[in-house]
Amino acid sequence: MIKHVVVWKIKDPAQKSAHASAVKRALESLRGHIPGLLAIEVGIDIGCDRNPEDVVLYAEFADRAALDAYQKHPLHEDAKAIVALLVTGRHAVDWEA
Repeated sequence: MIKHVVVWKIKDPAQKSAHASAVKRALESLRGHIPGLLAIEVGIDIGCDRNPEDVVLYAEFADRAALDAYQKHPLHEDAKAIVALLVTGRHAVDWEA
């Protein structure tokens, strides 16, 4: 199994809530539509840390091939286009579990 985590900042702090919710909807809409994507969850920061990121994606994939296929899947490309409009920066970590 591969675990995949990505974190972002929302570009427009004045629109943080609305834009973070849009990112969450776009990414979670992939659930059940991409082969090998076993789990997906998107969290929005609740403000406990002094210097937080705003949105986090957590996903699990059957294997590396499933993660690679996800990256190129047309539905993921559509979601990425939405996300790219609303976020700045991207930090990711992938690991085998």
